[in-house]
Amino acid sequence: MGHSPSDAWPDLPFAAWSDTAATLHMWLQIAGKMRLALTPRLNHSWQATFYVTSRGLTTSPVPYGERSFEIEFDLIAHEVVILVSDGRRAAFPLQPQSVAAFYRRLHDEMASLGLPVRIYMRPNEVADAVRFDQDETHRAYEPAPVHTFWRMLVQADRLLKQFRAGFIGKCSPVHFFWGAPDLAVTRFSGRLAPQHPGGIPNLPDRITREAYSHEVISAGFWWGGDPVPGPAFYSYAYPAPAGFADARVGPAGAYYEQQLGEFVLPCGVVRRATSPDLAVMEFLESTYDAAATLARWDRAAFTRR
Repeated sequence: MGHSPSDAWPDLPFAAWSDTAATLHMWLQIAGKMRLALTPRLNHSWQATFYVTSRGLTTSPVPYGERSFEIEFDLIAHEVVILVSDGRRAAFPLQPQSVAAFYRRLHDEMASLGLPVRIYMRPNEVADAVRFDQDETHRAYEPAPVHTFWRMLVQADRLLKQFRAGFIGKCSPVHFFWGAPDLAVTRFSGRLAPQHPGGIPNLPDRITREAYSHEVISAGFWWGGDPVPGPAFYSYAYPAPAGFADARVGPAGAYYEQQLGEFVLPCGVVRRATSPDLAVMEFLESTYDAAATLARWDRAAFTRR
């Protein structure tokens, strides 16, 4: 039986599952760093991301000599699954356990498959970065909110891919960055941008500056946290053109978040919309239109006809 639109955008206040989200964030970073360590580098760190699947999140195939492997977080069965191109597999449950315990288990399972991987042991983009193998604090895991958030990711992935299809310039895939973490799609004008100031906690400035080496308009979906109390779509431009914060965008209920420097569409607004899909697409298109117009992008050259 399918879900109704209201089922597709359930209520999920971040405060209600913040401990689980913090733990899951660290687990995702561990697996993500395994992909990062082994995958040929792409511009803007596109080689490091996850992708939404019909069961959860995946690294996609990662090369390992003449073999490849894939790590999937199955958020229906709540387990980590490692699939290897030689036919072998391993799996273990997602359940309450410390980050250190999760790291040891994933490391050992990989080694048992002949896939030992060394990673940089500190998390990125968090203020208090504790080595994964020493983090005994983060240990919560509640399956229900994780599954609920993944259901929203499926919807967001679908709509962001629809939005991406209308742009024929340089554009990222729709992919899940485990640093923030967020699902994102980024459009580029092709013009160089001013040097980014950097300053993201535990992320080298050279990584940030390469990511924002050229003008971008980026949109995505995030599980929330201060100052946004729950899951939301977002949209921003770098560099932000003059007047962008004051632009009129839709639908009603979308707003400019000064602390983040981006427009936000809370999922509560999406859930209450007559057509949630149309509400999301209005947000994505209107924020892009405002940023691209104010920044004088060559709109005609980038629009699919």
